[in-house]
Amino acid sequence: MLSTDQWAAIQGLVAWLDQENGRSQQEITLRLLKLTEEAGEVAQAWIGVTGQNPRKGVTHTMPQVQDELCDVIVTAAVALASIVGNPDYVLNQKLAKIAARPGVNA
Repeated sequence: MLSTDQWAAIQGLVAWLDQENGRSQQEITLRLLKLTEEAGEVAQAWIGVTGQNPRKGVTHTMPQVQDELCDVIVTAAVALASIVGNPDYVLNQKLAKIAARPGVNA
């Protein structure tokens, strides 16, 4: 769950993007597609941590994976805040549904 300060920072990013790029359907689509790019960077960093590519070996660190995961979270929050007026409520409702699943001890 993001704090009030974190949502304020997200809303600031949304306002900046709106000012720079507008909020057309195309712009929203690009914000959603940005998630795929960021997820790919997580995968690339993890592959680099594990040295899965024998030609390249170990190319990344765990802090880099953590950084990329945070980019995914921020990008998703920006996308959510770009399409709903109450992203904190929407996220909290989703987390409550997930936490209520059988076997989840949240």
